[in-house]
Amino acid sequence: MITILDKQDCCGCSACIQVCPKQCITMLEDEEGFSYPLVNQYNCIDCHLCEKVCPVLHLGKPRKPLNVYAAKNRDEKIRLQSSSGGVFTVLAEAVINAGGVVFGAKFDKEWKVVHGYTETKNGIADFRGSKYVQSCMGDNFSKVKYFLDNGRKVLFSGTPCQVAGLKLFLRKPYENLLTVDFICHGVPSPKVWRMYLNEVIMNQSVKSVSFGSESKKNISVVSITFRNKCLGWKNFSCVFTFSVSDDKGEKKIISSSEVFSKNAYMKGFLENLYLRPACHHCPAKCLSSGSDITIADFWGMNKVLCDKDDDLGYSVLMVNSINTSLKLIAELDTTEIGYEDILRYNSPIEKSADPDINRNYFFSNLEKKSLSLLIPHALYRRRLLKLIYRIRRKINLLLSQ
Repeated sequence: MITILDKQDCCGCSACIQVCPKQCITMLEDEEGFSYPLVNQYNCIDCHLCEKVCPVLHLGKPRKPLNVYAAKNRDEKIRLQSSSGGVFTVLAEAVINAGGVVFGAKFDKEWKVVHGYTETKNGIADFRGSKYVQSCMGDNFSKVKYFLDNGRKVLFSGTPCQVAGLKLFLRKPYENLLTVDFICHGVPSPKVWRMYLNEVIMNQSVKSVSFGSESKKNISVVSITFRNKCLGWKNFSCVFTFSVSDDKGEKKIISSSEVFSKNAYMKGFLENLYLRPACHHCPAKCLSSGSDITIADFWGMNKVLCDKDDDLGYSVLMVNSINTSLKLIAELDTTEIGYEDILRYNSPIEKSADPDINRNYFFSNLEKKSLSLLIPHALYRRRLLKLIYRIRRKINLLLSQ
């Protein structure tokens, strides 16, 4: 029976829930907004399957990629719509063209991030672009197995721990499965995301006075893009698009854009303020998830291949297994590079994120302050604490002389 004694020992992949033959495990959200498995002991038959599929209990072996490429989609339109070089779309379209199914993370109608699948090229667009929230897996591991057992080719994309969980859930290799993960910084709290989105909508409601103060305004989110390239790939923006209508039937489409370095949610994410506890002790670093392909932003592009850097986005593509068809790679514009070129500028491939010194402070005040105030305050508090530490250290050095 799976038992979580320390929250850093659960990555939330949900493999345990889906493998349970008695369906006696549920995922419950804690006060931080992360979900953990809870077993109904009265229905449990002690089959231990939940333990056998846990990627924290069964760590994969660290690997090095077989080949590493700087890559981009040859279709510039798709490339601009993608977070980096548009590699995922090429891989996904190849599987769809072969009559297969593609799984990935997307927004649902309430703008929660969930896993789903598509059997059409049009459906790939939902999975395109980064979503900086932990996705809800639902029963998608079971759906993957169903398609595989029926002879369909399947591409599954997700975080390294989700791929590791899927591999253990399946309990045997499948030649018709292609797994794609990415270099993962960590996953933010879904609760923090919900609260932030509600604040964004409320702020937009206050700003939307163009229809007159006496008109009742209805505001709905039309689209969310975490990585808009209007100011370039390296200086990406977070863009929210709203539909604003009043009781007279008048409607406007309004966009709100903010550079990532000034966006409170992205700043908190990048400073590790509200990552899942397991992300600070990731069980799937060093390509140990077992994925066939790993993709990421090629942040060292301007140093390694400066002549090719047009600031429109380049991907890293790492081929990790012989299960990967070279025909997929041929569809991309690629340049072979070294693994060290990636590691130098994208250390999360091997190193887990350090927890922010103010993580506990942040979550203890989450219900007390607005995120627009709490996140900057927590980050300022961290800088202040570090300054105090340095001053104390210098004083102690002077006193010891």
